[in-house]
Amino acid sequence: MGTESTSVGVERVGALFLEEFDAAPVVVASAPARVNLIGEHTDYNGGEVLPIAIARRTFVAVGPSHDAGSRAVSATQRAHGAFDAARPARADAWWDYVSGVVHELRGIGLDVPQLDVAVWSDVPAGAGLSSSAALEVATAIALTTMLGADVPAAQLALLAQRAETGFVGVASGIMDQFASALGEAGHALHVWCDTATTEQIPMRDAVLIFDTAVPRSLRASAFNTRRAECEQALALLRARDPALDNLSQVSPEAVRRAGLPSLLERRALHVSEETRRVRAAVEAMRSGGSPPGELLLASHASLRDLYECSSRELDWFVERAMRADGVSGARLTGAGWGGCAIAVGQERGLAAMVPELTSEYRRTFGLEPRAWLTHAEGGGRVDSTLR
Repeated sequence: MGTESTSVGVERVGALFLEEFDAAPVVVASAPARVNLIGEHTDYNGGEVLPIAIARRTFVAVGPSHDAGSRAVSATQRAHGAFDAARPARADAWWDYVSGVVHELRGIGLDVPQLDVAVWSDVPAGAGLSSSAALEVATAIALTTMLGADVPAAQLALLAQRAETGFVGVASGIMDQFASALGEAGHALHVWCDTATTEQIPMRDAVLIFDTAVPRSLRASAFNTRRAECEQALALLRARDPALDNLSQVSPEAVRRAGLPSLLERRALHVSEETRRVRAAVEAMRSGGSPPGELLLASHASLRDLYECSSRELDWFVERAMRADGVSGARLTGAGWGGCAIAVGQERGLAAMVPELTSEYRRTFGLEPRAWLTHAEGGGRVDSTLR
């Protein structure tokens, strides 16, 4: 997100805070959405992932509340939130992502006061770009800044991930929060999800994000079912090799030899092969800065056939995008079951295909897609402070 867009975000969330709470915020922080170049459904299986932060951000404005409780308002949500910062409890509402972060901050010993919180975002919810991680990371940065607490970005990312898994109740891995907190412009973030080790990898290509307008919710999707299937596969594989720490450690050959039930073999084979595709992509990008298109296409085929988390709309986009000039590869991103896909390549070619592709998609599916170009952008940050 450029300087002009950032100033718009700061201005809008500040105006919302002032309108709602009749005061100026103490801190405004923001964090980006992400797309994953390759490495899908490997994060919670202890594997490797390669996301980038993108030019869509969530802005969070915070200040101390003068009421007995905490209040939250969002420019995109009708319901206004209310929670007790001293004893956060899940409300099954959008502000759980905020109060969950408060809960985790209190868990590391920070005395979080009652708060006023305003949220403005240009990240589309339910599209698979991890709007929840952007909200969590921006909230964590804003609150720690307000409290004067120096918490490293990686620790904030882990804290935000615990808010999502332990408080909100979505069993996700660490990739989303790490990409949002640690992303660097011009780089993809290589994450070893079993150790939370990271490295920055050059990423020079443009990325077209295509929102199929098919909403998905991780709670309502088969996400938790897939995770349970992976745990079942790992348990059976551990019977053969008790030293296994996670599913991504298992080689494809070992998966095939294990005699797993057919469904569990497909899930395990995807995880095993996908994490090895990440390694191959990283090695190629170290020198050239471009993810190999054949790896992206192989990833999509595996997600479609082995993990069974694609959709006809996502498959259509991948097939159609590969006909365009300047496109090196395409795949679904963000878990699947709807949401977004990406095409990677030359910016001019990606931009040129958008009008015809969106028109054809509209005629084919009767849906109104959204598409935008991005590059690898920077991660979470403080945008303004009164202190």
